[in-house]
Amino acid sequence: MKIRSVEIFLLDGGRPGWRPIVCRVNTDEGLYGCGEASVGFDAGALGSVGMLRELAPLCIGMDPMANEAVWDHLFHDSFWGQGGGVIAFSAISAIDTALWDIRGKALNAPIWQLLGGKIRPELRAYASQLQFGWGTEGMVFDRGFRPEDLAEHAARAVSEGFDAIKINFITYDETGNRLGFLRGPIPLRTRHMIEARLQAVRDAIGPDVDLLLENHGRTDAVSAVELARIAAPYGVMFMEEPSTPFLLQTCEQIHRESSIPIAGGERVFGRWNYLNLFQHAALQIAQPDIGTCGGITEAKKICDMAHAFDVGIQTHVCGSPISIAASLQLECVLPNFVIHEHHVTNRSEANRSLGLYDYQPVNGRCSIPDLPGLGQDLSEKAIRTALEHIVVDTAL
Repeated sequence: MKIRSVEIFLLDGGRPGWRPIVCRVNTDEGLYGCGEASVGFDAGALGSVGMLRELAPLCIGMDPMANEAVWDHLFHDSFWGQGGGVIAFSAISAIDTALWDIRGKALNAPIWQLLGGKIRPELRAYASQLQFGWGTEGMVFDRGFRPEDLAEHAARAVSEGFDAIKINFITYDETGNRLGFLRGPIPLRTRHMIEARLQAVRDAIGPDVDLLLENHGRTDAVSAVELARIAAPYGVMFMEEPSTPFLLQTCEQIHRESSIPIAGGERVFGRWNYLNLFQHAALQIAQPDIGTCGGITEAKKICDMAHAFDVGIQTHVCGSPISIAASLQLECVLPNFVIHEHHVTNRSEANRSLGLYDYQPVNGRCSIPDLPGLGQDLSEKAIRTALEHIVVDTAL
């Protein structure tokens, strides 16, 4: 069996700035597999499409069952592959995940079976990014700054059975405008605003629901430590991306001076960069994104390495139904799995309609797909409404 062609789809996610990128690797025996490059939100989508177009010829004619050989070829024989950047790694990730999908279909087995088998039959999930609402319309940008709005979103998620939620309490200022990068020391007025939001949410969800603190890397070392101390009395499970992940000294300082476990990794690519973080105890929960860290092949290595450092895993999931299925397949086999991210975007009809199957949590728990491969495929609508569709069928 040989790789015959690679199709690249820039999908219509239903709103500006949401354009999932999915590649479909086709073989000469009629089997195909799907994988996602998870940079479909914010800037970067077109760069990933272009990189997929550039890398696809490298794997034409190769054996789709030889995941390691293809991965190594894409990494070492493309100049920018070894740079570890998001665009190159997102393209490698999409192709690699598609190959795992093919492997599963060829062997008539779900990917989790090929990775060693399920450790757990279902995954605990948390409701993610509630500062953007918790409806079925996806992300909204005008209802996440008043304490009562955050409390309403949180209570709605808990009423659906979620026993863990995640909120960025510093996305907006008191008037609903973006707060921007928060440099320490935190002004007293901003501190009071954050405390009011935390109190409203904790009152709404009760004492036993886990609260996850999102920062999106929008704090420096001083403000991150201050924010952790402000939030600690409200029972925080972990703080995510308190600073840019590339400053090891900053990550170490935040961990050393904070009582809250630190999570991060969605903007870290490849096992080498993760090793630096693990060796410096900069993370207690690693969050590799399968669609940017190097695909399932690389993500499994990162997760196993994390286990050796007693670091837990929660894969970052903010993509189409292809990404969601990939994360479920991997997380269920990990002994160091912590919790699964269910992003508010995954609730939107526009995003859900991109997949053939709809894997939504029930009572805050996710079932694992049992179909061969990923257990997911692009819907006819996703293909028909794609913003771009590129076919690469010529080897370099």
